Amino acid sequence: MLPATPNGASPEDHTWYPATRVQQGMWVLDRDALLRPTQLVPTAVEFTGPVDHEVLVSSVRQAFARHPSLRARFRLDIKRRRVEYRTDGPPAEPGLRDAAAEGWSEDDVDRRVRTLSAAPFDLGQDAPARAEIIRLGPERTLLVLNVHHIVFDGVSRGLLLDEIRSLYRAGVDGAEPEPSDPPHPASVVAQRTPEEIAEQVADVVGRLRGAPPEVRLPFTRARHDGEEALLGATLATALDEETTEKVMAVAAQEGCTPFMVGVALLTGTLARTGPQRDFLIAFAWPGRDDPATADVIGMFMTTVVLRVTLHAGDTWRNLLSGVRVSGMEAFVDSDVPLDAVSAALNPDRNALWPPLSPVLVNLDEAPRSLELAPGVTGRLRPLDPMFIKYDLAMFVRLEATAGRRRLALSLDYPGNVFGRTDVSRFLDDLRHSAADLATFPENPVLEESATPAAAPADLDDPAGRLALVRSVWSEILGTDEFADDVSFFESGGDSLLLVLLVERLGQASGREVRTMDLFRSPTVGGQAELIAGAPAAEPTGGNR
Repeated sequence: MLPATPNGASPEDHTWYPATRVQQGMWVLDRDALLRPTQLVPTAVEFTGPVDHEVLVSSVRQAFARHPSLRARFRLDIKRRRVEYRTDGPPAEPGLRDAAAEGWSEDDVDRRVRTLSAAPFDLGQDAPARAEIIRLGPERTLLVLNVHHIVFDGVSRGLLLDEIRSLYRAGVDGAEPEPSDPPHPASVVAQRTPEEIAEQVADVVGRLRGAPPEVRLPFTRARHDGEEALLGATLATALDEETTEKVMAVAAQEGCTPFMVGVALLTGTLARTGPQRDFLIAFAWPGRDDPATADVIGMFMTTVVLRVTLHAGDTWRNLLSGVRVSGMEAFVDSDVPLDAVSAALNPDRNALWPPLSPVLVNLDEAPRSLELAPGVTGRLRPLDPMFIKYDLAMFVRLEATAGRRRLALSLDYPGNVFGRTDVSRFLDDLRHSAADLATFPENPVLEESATPAAAPADLDDPAGRLALVRSVWSEILGTDEFADDVSFFESGGDSLLLVLLVERLGQASGREVRTMDLFRSPTVGGQAELIAGAPAAEPTGGNR
């Protein structure tokens, strides 16, 4: 794809290198005013502790100057019909502002961060990486980075932050850093013949053909205007430690990673809340299989699509196993150009975005903290606004604290297109799916509740309500050995089973049941009375 070039091309290298297919696609997206903000990779890190701001500015300057990608300039060569770049341009000069001395308010700081994070690049004239250091106070400093995606991916962000930290520590110690010359990104891109690419594309198309290119989400789609459709919102949740351990134990038995667990939970929940059973799910592949790319700042990531099909009677174990197989097939073909696959499967698609699936699942590996120096700790600052190019993007993170793990799930969605209530309800559905996977992995994903639905008249009868609650407890606890005046937890229940109890009681009674209500009314008798006064539940359209 790219010619071999010397390692670590110098700033005097005037060669124009052909962009990769992924870079060329990003260059095209950047020409569209609506999609341009989605091609930026902003990062804001707030440091707590005494920071030497001049040394930090110098560290960022050195990091920008060292890496060819961060000095790149792009152009379109019409004669050759290709996008190409050179890396002999000057790097951007980091800025330094003293918000404390200038009397900025927190709103002023937020506005400045928004401006820096959303400012577009002229890829022909500008260095594709910018930075500003903002002194907020004696013990607070903000580092705002904005890099164009065409030269930067998730791995690159970690590399850049680590390098800035190393240069800063050397600077405050008065040492002269001696980093090695980084390889030029063009020197580590594999070359393949058109025939090899065509054969691989044909294999992927054969595996994905027949799956619908759209994913039907259980959200009401609102009318929206232009650019506002790309403004993203986020909702997140985390499973408790007990549920997490049970989920990951089942996943380990099936050879599944946390990412695969996320895909299984998402597709299983979509199938439970809608009619679709065959899904194409996009995910980002780092594209760094070659060890030579491990420490190179550049754009090596590719978008890959896997197919998940759910059949009647499939259990959670079946679903996990199917996701694992599909995932491994997708990993093998991760270097296949998605635009070629998309053109073959969906010729009527939007030529810009999305290329195939509007739903993305990614493993969230972004660093949550950065120790700049002893006594100086940094944390990622949430970005507002956030721009999103998918209808739904789910991020999966396995967090470890004090030896215990929690599976965290977050949903990014266009806030002007989908309502927060709908997405919040779907997040609850994901939690219910996780509880089912943890507790009943051998049960069919689409199995109707075994609890008999009570007739409305039964809810007016105290004896009928007691019988209904007893039947649900018996199902969840697997025993009839409990008393009506003994709490659910004293009868053998736990927080994981309580999640299922909330779900089953709501299904069986048709009434709105909340977790906090069951904590306050933990006995059979108390929950029978709770159901009597609960409002009717809103229909969700699912078959859970």
